[in-house]
Amino acid sequence: MSLISPACRDALQHWLDGLGALAGRSENTLAAYRGDVTEFLSFVTLHHSERQGLSALERVTVSDMRAWMAEQRSAGVGSRSLARKLSAVKSFYRWLAEREGFEPTAVLSTRAPKFTKKLPRPLAEDAARAMIETVEIQSPSDWVAARDVAVVTLLYGCGLRISEALSLTGADAPLPDTIRILGKGDKERIVPVLPAARAAVDRYLRLCPHPQSPDAPLFRGVRGGALNPRAIQGVMAKARMQLGLPATATPHAMRHSFATHLLSAGGDLRSIQELLGHASLSTTQTYTAVDTARLMEVYNRAHPKA
Repeated sequence: MSLISPACRDALQHWLDGLGALAGRSENTLAAYRGDVTEFLSFVTLHHSERQGLSALERVTVSDMRAWMAEQRSAGVGSRSLARKLSAVKSFYRWLAEREGFEPTAVLSTRAPKFTKKLPRPLAEDAARAMIETVEIQSPSDWVAARDVAVVTLLYGCGLRISEALSLTGADAPLPDTIRILGKGDKERIVPVLPAARAAVDRYLRLCPHPQSPDAPLFRGVRGGALNPRAIQGVMAKARMQLGLPATATPHAMRHSFATHLLSAGGDLRSIQELLGHASLSTTQTYTAVDTARLMEVYNRAHPKA
């Protein structure tokens, strides 16, 4: 039997439905929210030794919140993950309190644990170029090599997420000067396409043995189906081993490199935010920390008084 009462389960589903329909949250985000809030509601049930209806949720105290966080800590949940879980619980409680008309202070006043934000790990400019060149020699098949180069070039040259690159269809080819990308949360953005990226995709299309159609995936697997992102992750893993690059040299690192190198070249944060499709400028601002850290590293290594 479920630990959560039918009323709580229904309320959770209504909240998630609203996030999906009105806020445009992705399926992965909704699944994470469902798991986090379900876990919290289950804890409340066990903590009070009975299934909790909506009225019981209104009576959650500061002590209850501390007990939940302590239980999470004892289970080995790290600060970053706990902060994410607490954020989901607070978001649910804000919605529930407005819907049911109660004061959610005990939950909303709970402080998230402090943690050090991980900075993006971009590649140096020469390493990014070497990655693209080395990816090309991983496959004995010319068309597969051209495909892999085209995808990785789009990640670095356009700042695409791998899911965004692989969502392109035959209708997008040949690539124009700009492409319309539907990113996280169905957020749409216009991305310029560099000549090098357009040329890489054109070469792949000339060599690809599978017929293209407007509604078919642009990038194909060996058997003709949609290309699995694991194929690109795998070819980049082989390339980084040959180049002696760290495990952080992943497909997503190419997107980070795109942003960091633009910033280093004088790009402004607002423009980079638009190109990356970040909902918040604070997300893009992490690249200023990356760039500052890189500059300080150069300074400490090169300054005569260092």
